[in-house]
Amino acid sequence: MQEKDRDVQTARKIQQGFKTIKEELGKVIVGQELIIEQLLIALFARGHCLLVGVPGLAKTLLIRTLGEILDLRFSRIQFTPDLMPSDITGTEILEEDKSTGQKTFRFIRGPVFANVVLADEINRTPPKTQSALLEAMQEYRVTAAGRSFDLEKPFFVLATQNPIEQEGTYPLPEAQLDRFMLSLWLDYPSFDQEVDIVKQTTIDRIDHLQPVLSKEDIIHFQDLVRRVPVADDIVETAVRLVTATRPESELADQKIGEWIRWGAGPRASQYLVLGAKVRALLYERFTPAVEDLQALLLPVLRHRLVTSFSAEAEGVDVVRIVKHLQDQILS
Repeated sequence: MQEKDRDVQTARKIQQGFKTIKEELGKVIVGQELIIEQLLIALFARGHCLLVGVPGLAKTLLIRTLGEILDLRFSRIQFTPDLMPSDITGTEILEEDKSTGQKTFRFIRGPVFANVVLADEINRTPPKTQSALLEAMQEYRVTAAGRSFDLEKPFFVLATQNPIEQEGTYPLPEAQLDRFMLSLWLDYPSFDQEVDIVKQTTIDRIDHLQPVLSKEDIIHFQDLVRRVPVADDIVETAVRLVTATRPESELADQKIGEWIRWGAGPRASQYLVLGAKVRALLYERFTPAVEDLQALLLPVLRHRLVTSFSAEAEGVDVVRIVKHLQDQILS
């Protein structure tokens, strides 16, 4: 079978799996269709996600269920102020061989050695501990006790933050935020959705979830995404959108200069194009279009723009800034 035929088969399998995943998640999760779609886009693009939402919106349940449906090993790390880097990466213990009496060190792997890692309330731990996870996100390996350990692929990190409670937190620096492909905000459910949630969670109910995609399927699709062709005008549009966020750029207008202190870097352009590729394939198109860029522009830029005091004084948030960019560049 030719490589092109294998790619088409892989794409069709993932497209069908995408629909089935949403159906299976619907057995447990009410609503959040867009969040689910964006999580899968990040996973298939080999990116990571930052989820922001108040407690009680089923963030942990969503991620654990997703790992089960995708037949991936799930791990949850509860970040606290006393968490140490070794609590994430693992630690060495001294063992004695009873037959010889010799003592040797053995490395015990930490919770980061999983396929799907939920970093719960990542901003509750100091930067030193945060960096232990962020190194794994970037390099796909862990360094401990002078040795490097490769992480099993696929490797997908989802970090959560509570937008309300800020006391005793250590906000992620912009350079570390930039390592997340998407920043997703979970909203409260609608009235009807909350009624369904209450009905489903207050009865004795057992949901049997079926694995949809294997690790090998996901890895093959991640490789396929890299081979998807993209028209030059789509790449240029993506770069133009990101460049326009930089106040010193010629593409930035007066409002951007007033609202933004620091714009997005090249990694935003890369993730915008990668995400557009994945979205196009999931919707059974073999090359991305402008609509794919539009759909991902907000989650890609949301955590990469540092707004100015003028924007805060005027009540201008990132959502409004992104809408302004779309009107300026795409209209």
